[in-house]
Amino acid sequence: MSTTKQKILDVSKELFNEHGYGQVTIRMIALKLDMSSGNLNYHFKKREEILEYLYFEMVFDFDQRIETLSEIEISFTQIRNDIQDSMERMLNYKFIWTDLFNILQSNDKIRAHFNKVNPKRISGNVFLFDQLQKMQFMRIANFQNEYEMLAERMVNFGDTWIYTSEVYKRSSSKKYLESQVNAMLTMIYPYLTKKGIQEFEKSFPKWFN
Repeated sequence: MSTTKQKILDVSKELFNEHGYGQVTIRMIALKLDMSSGNLNYHFKKREEILEYLYFEMVFDFDQRIETLSEIEISFTQIRNDIQDSMERMLNYKFIWTDLFNILQSNDKIRAHFNKVNPKRISGNVFLFDQLQKMQFMRIANFQNEYEMLAERMVNFGDTWIYTSEVYKRSSSKKYLESQVNAMLTMIYPYLTKKGIQEFEKSFPKWFN
C-alpha cells in the first residue's frame, strides 16, 4: 500500500472516531491531509470505499481468531486476554460500532460479511463452552440450547458494550474498558462447576480478596 493511501486511512479513522462516520466528508478528510479532494479521490473514489477498507482491516484479526479457535490452549486467563484484545480493537475503530446499525443498513458489502460471520461468533462461544465442560470447569446444560443462548447473549454484549458516552471520555476509557472486559468474562461464572470456580479464583485472586 502506498504511503499516501495509508495516510488517508489513518486520518479518516481519526476523524470518523472523533466525529462519527456520518458527519465526516471527503472534503474534511482532504483538508486534514492538506490535499485536494480530487487527489484523495484518485486513491478512494468515495467515502464508502474508505469505510469498507477500515472495516475489513478491523475484522481481519477477528476472522482469523474464529478460524483458529480449535488450536488455542484454553484457560480463564486466555479467555480474558482474548476479550480485552477484541474490545481494544473495537475502541480503535469505535466509529463502526457506535454507528453499526446505520452502517449495516447502508453498506451491502459490510452487511453481507457481518451476517456471515455472526453465526460463527456464536458457534465459537459454544465451542469454548464445550471445551470448558470437557475440562470439568463448566456444568452440563440444564436445558436444551442453554449454552447457545448464553453464547448469543455474549455476542450481543460484545457488539453493544461500546454504545456509551464513556468511550469518548479519554480519562476514563481505560477504566471503563477494564470493567466491560470483566463484565463479559463473568457472564460465564454462574455456569462454572466447583472445580471451575476454584480455577477461576486462582486465575484472578485479587477479585476474591
